[in-house]
Amino acid sequence: MVLLVIIIQLTVGLLVGWLAGKIMNVDFGLVMRFILGICGSVIGGWIAALLGSSGSFMYSVGGACLLIFAIDRMSRR
Repeated sequence: MVLLVIIIQLTVGLLVGWLAGKIMNVDFGLVMRFILGICGSVIGGWIAALLGSSGSFMYSVGGACLLIFAIDRMSRR
């Protein structure tokens, strides 16, 4: 059961990273998509909690987009 949950979370993380990359028009490798998707999900969940909402897929994608935006801004310096 725990293995199934981990597989689902990794799959959702990859999907979130891929979708955020498409929205922000950037292409990262597979590993970076996992990292962005998972970190974006955490950021999106934090934002949802601040707004008093339960976390959702769209908050996760929004968090990943914010993360991509921040990384892009920092890399331009």
